[in-house]
Amino acid sequence: MGSGDWAERPLVGTDSVTPAELYEQGKRLRAKTPAAAHDHPAAADDRPSPREYFEATNAGRLPELVELRRERMLASPFTFFRGAAGLMGADLAGTPSSGVGAQLCGDAHAANFGLYGTPEGKIVMDINDFDETVPGPWEWDLKRLAAGLVLAGREGGIRESGCRQAAEDAVKSYRRTIRALAELPFLRSWNALPDSSVLSKARADELIDDFADAAEKARKNDHARVAARWTERVDDHETGLARHRFVADPPVLTHVDERTAEAVAAGLASYVDTLRESRRTLIARYRLADVAFRVVGTGSVGLRSYVALLHGNDDEDLVLQVKQAQRPALAPYLDLPEAAHEGRRIVDGARLVQAETDILLGWTTIDGLPYIVRQFRNLKGDIDPAALEKDHLDDYGRLAGALLARAHTRSLHPKLLSGYFADDSELDEAMGAYAVRYADRTEADHAAFSGT
Repeated sequence: MGSGDWAERPLVGTDSVTPAELYEQGKRLRAKTPAAAHDHPAAADDRPSPREYFEATNAGRLPELVELRRERMLASPFTFFRGAAGLMGADLAGTPSSGVGAQLCGDAHAANFGLYGTPEGKIVMDINDFDETVPGPWEWDLKRLAAGLVLAGREGGIRESGCRQAAEDAVKSYRRTIRALAELPFLRSWNALPDSSVLSKARADELIDDFADAAEKARKNDHARVAARWTERVDDHETGLARHRFVADPPVLTHVDERTAEAVAAGLASYVDTLRESRRTLIARYRLADVAFRVVGTGSVGLRSYVALLHGNDDEDLVLQVKQAQRPALAPYLDLPEAAHEGRRIVDGARLVQAETDILLGWTTIDGLPYIVRQFRNLKGDIDPAALEKDHLDDYGRLAGALLARAHTRSLHPKLLSGYFADDSELDEAMGAYAVRYADRTEADHAAFSGT
């Protein structure tokens, strides 16, 4: 077969750009936006005050949970940071960018990396929260990770030099991982699985024991354990069958009325159609037994969130989380249009970014509001960055930086960003300095929010 006009033509699209040309494009972007430009002021002049931000972001949340949200954000500067992704978005708007976009986590703080099980039961570590996922500058995710590491380290009592080192190491690991993935065959880089082997690749060997402990806990964190902890057996005298029912544990877990339970059941019925075809038959085998309301994490407190208990084969239980989705916090600062369905936005983003997604991840609409549906706590675990010692926080930073880089290369070409990074470490120092400055800004915001 001879080579004609079709040679070197991409399968999709019209632009024919080779990897080598992409690398050169990246180098030219660096000339336009040098690494030093990322060491910029922390706060935007037109940002809202912490209290104004809090009040504005209570819109659409349940009023009775507003005070609980306030209490959680008051706990520490790091928890305030975790609940204020949009405030950082306001500060990042208009800051220097290389012009390279990626599908962002949108809230890539240091505690949003966790362990979970693949469909085959293998424990991996990856970004594990995509409520805020949007397309945007890769720098925004990396800067949020670096600043969060400084705040986590301060909360854990680590010296300032150690906090800054962890932030710089995260950036360095991100650069190195991008460059390493840029040299791999496309299929190998795409399928790179973030299991325990990633520790050595990211030079995070101090975390081997932490990872092993978290993985062991994750293996025990299955649906059966959730059911044993939060449900009770109920005998149905009419049918002669036994089923489980959630046990209320207010304010975290509460029963819902019949109308709400019916609405959630209808939402689950339509959710089935959002699953990949091979999984629709699987979920259809389960029977819905109970629905309860469960308060969720810091950034989502006040949103509607339910847990659904399903019965499977014999004594098998499956617990699904049905969680309200809302417009992402960064959308106003990236001039993004309204999503057709915010639940689908989250699911599409997670499927693009994660190495392995929950096989039961989907979306639905309940009472006119968008939701995502996923397995609840199945084989999930975490490493708390605020509880790590200095050497371990460094390693955690390197691990998280590597995981973030792998996630971003699902939507940006690593050759392009590899060219932007070139060979020096100037970016590490620039973003490290910014991370310390933004941590200082967050501590001031937390003090203003608490009235101290």
